[in-house]
Amino acid sequence: MKNRDLFKTENSLADKYIKSFTYPFEILPHIGEIIMEIGKTLGDDYYLKNENIWIHKSIKLPEYCTINGPCIIDSNVEIRPSAYIRGNVIIGKNSVIGNSCEIKNTILYDNVEVPHFNYVGDSILGFKSHLGAGSIISNLKSTKESVVIDEMETNLRKVGAFLGDYVEIGCNAVLTPGTIVGSNTIIYPLTMVRGIISENKIVKNMNNIVERI
Repeated sequence: MKNRDLFKTENSLADKYIKSFTYPFEILPHIGEIIMEIGKTLGDDYYLKNENIWIHKSIKLPEYCTINGPCIIDSNVEIRPSAYIRGNVIIGKNSVIGNSCEIKNTILYDNVEVPHFNYVGDSILGFKSHLGAGSIISNLKSTKESVVIDEMETNLRKVGAFLGDYVEIGCNAVLTPGTIVGSNTIIYPLTMVRGIISENKIVKNMNNIVERI
């Protein structure tokens, strides 16, 4: 599934960079340099927290959170206590990063919610996608081998998940390395997901996938 099929809106500072690549995993090694390039173009609505951390002036950071660069946090984002942003992260407008959530090498489109005890690494989450409480995106195979997506070798050991626009992930679901979920798809709670899931589906479990009407 290609980037233009997954991410149909333009609601991200990084949208043109994402869509300059064919497949979503191709952008993962370049997120840091993309942040640095975008950062140079940001105006007075942002301030530099550190040398390579740009935060929109509308943001009120909690007393306790960790933000490593390079990173861009766009307008009206809610960062909750004990969030850990590990670097190479773009957080789109109106998004939520919840308490005790960890994000690294990831692009979140606008209006994404990662609100409760979630891990998101080496991933792209499309416009208005949402992770239920405790849902996890796994980015490393148990064998530590490079991740293969639909027989396509990524040549990357760490690849998370790529969620299209309006994807809903249920509580305590686990997305295995290299998972792709098409837009408007719902994943039921407690489901282990792997491979490519088409758009407009309801995944009750991997043996029970139905059309979303």
